[in-house]
Formats: sequence, structure tokens, C-alpha cells
Amino acid sequence: MELKQVGEKTFYIKNSTNIGVYKINDEEIYLIDSGNDKDAGRKILKIIDEQGWTIKGIIATHSNADHIGGNKFIQDRTNCEVLAYDIERCFIEYPILESSFLYGGYPFSGIRNKFLWAKESKTNDIKYNLPSGLEYFLLRGHFFDMVGVKTSDHVYFLGDAIFSEELITKYHLFYIYDVKEYLNTLDFLSTLDGKLYIPSHVEATSDIKPLIESNKKKILEVCDKIVSFCGKGVTFEQVLKKIFIEYGLQMNATQYVLIGSTIKSYLSYLENEGKINYEFVDNEMIWKAIG
Repeated sequence: MELKQVGEKTFYIKNSTNIGVYKINDEEIYLIDSGNDKDAGRKILKIIDEQGWTIKGIIATHSNADHIGGNKFIQDRTNCEVLAYDIERCFIEYPILESSFLYGGYPFSGIRNKFLWAKESKTNDIKYNLPSGLEYFLLRGHFFDMVGVKTSDHVYFLGDAIFSEELITKYHLFYIYDVKEYLNTLDFLSTLDGKLYIPSHVEATSDIKPLIESNKKKILEVCDKIVSFCGKGVTFEQVLKKIFIEYGLQMNATQYVLIGSTIKSYLSYLENEGKINYEFVDNEMIWKAIG
């Protein structure tokens, strides 16, 4: 982990999940996200301590475990507040919800791990507790009520609203809860006028427009492939298998629930857009292309 200054009051800790740092005064800071586990939280706290700062709060862009995994460790040691928006607060306070939601039932052993099940932490509502100098804005699509954060230095922290060229090229699919809202968020990002943009899993950049186009292009490509797979009728499991074969991916428990949930979201989006429909045949839900 490496602390980088990108504005008068704005810093970030470069990591697999980038961590925002904003100074509200000479002694106190707010974090934006906290990494994927207590070890990340320990390292973040060490970096902050070395600067002589105190963590006043953590702003959670959203409740996925790799963004809130350090919350409990940091909150237990500093008594800091955790700020989040609406549904995300529920998932942060009751982390079993993430793996249960992704699977669609009580989580089996293969997904009861730190990657999908963080430790719980107490939250406050970001709408009423955000410190001066920071603004939040909704970035729905990747998850229910994800937010981005703008600092007074015109630096934008974007959570998982956008993914890197490397990830797109290697994996092709990234987790999406609501495809339509994700596309709307990409359109919204293109209207921002900032000095620097820091997505959670992408290098900081002064120009996100190429990334916006890459993300949008891949989503539309996946949509076309799913419609073609549906043809005269397939089950969800068949679509999932075809996607993994098409992109040369390897199935495991985590990928099954993450990509499986994402494919279901694509199916819902395409059904709402009138590209596919469904029927029940011999007690199976069958998805078919229209036209």
C-alpha cells in the first residue's frame, strides 16, 4: 500500500481496492472504503498513524466485502463512524445478506468466506452526516445504492462504477446488479468535470471517457451474446455455461454466484428491453430470443 497526495486535502492509498483519504482538518481524516479484510484495515491504520492523523470516519461507496472488509478492525480501534447510503447500510450491518443475495438462499460453505462475507460494522446515514468539503452522488448499477464521492479538490472517487481495460480483456464480465442503471451511470460519468478520477480497481486517471466506452462496449457485446445463446430456448444454467465457454473462464464457487447473479441481471434487462422472453416447459424456466 502506498499513500499518494492528489490535492490539497485529498489523498489515496493505492491498493487492489483503492482507498480514498480526505483531511477535514490538520488532525482528522475520512477514509473512502477500507479494503477487503482486517489485514487491509491494519495496514491502512498504520499508514494513517504514521502521518499523525486520526480516522474520524469511513465512507463506504457500497457494501461489497472488498470495500468494507477493513471496517470492523478500524472501527473497533478508533470508534470512527461508517457512512453509507440506504440499502448498502443494511448489507454492511448484516453482511450475511451479500452472499445470501448472490446465491438466492442460505450461502453454502464455498461462499462463506471473507470475499463475500465481511465482518459487520455499525453505520450512519451518509445523507445527514457527510463532512464539509465532500459531496456524494449515486452510482447505481453495480450494486443497489453505491455512491461516488467528490472532494473539494475536484477529485472523484468512483467505487465500482467503472472497470479497467485489463479486467475487461481478461475476464470480459464484471459484477452488475442492474444493467440499465449501470449504463445510465456510465452516461452520467461522461458528464463529470473533474481534475482526477479514482475508480476502486483502476489506476487514477484524468480522462475516464475511454474507459466509459470500453465498459459500455463490453456490456453491449455480452447482451448480444446472451440473445444469440437463447435462440429457441435455454435455461439459465445453460446460458451461464455458454458464457464461461465463450470467454474461456473457469468456474468456481465464487464465480458461480458472482457471474451467475450477473447473468440473471442481463436476462432481466434483455427481457425488459423486449429482446428475450421466458416460459416454463417441463418445470424448467426457458429463455428464448424474440424474432
